[in-house]
Amino acid sequence: MKIITICGSLKFQTEMMIESQKLALQGNCIFTPVYPILDNIVITKEQLQLLKEEHFKKIELSDVIYVINKDNYIGESTKLEIEYAKFLNKEIIYYTDLVDIK
Repeated sequence: MKIITICGSLKFQTEMMIESQKLALQGNCIFTPVYPILDNIVITKEQLQLLKEEHFKKIELSDVIYVINKDNYIGESTKLEIEYAKFLNKEIIYYTDLVDIK
């Protein structure tokens, strides 16, 4: 079992959830980003910052980050997450590589 943090753009949320399910069913522990999705809940800048910090903590706790880079798109926030994972010597796997993690 590996601990895997899913990283990627909000526009790939569906792909992130599909890949999370696949990886979890292979016996891995999956951390996913928390995205604001409800229109009726106001999220402050401070709360968004907390979510960002939480996601970086997930990267610290992970063995691997799995980057959902559909069509080879990687946004600025995801680039920062990749750089942080590299700094921590984490394994990095990209969605476009279609690697089966076991």
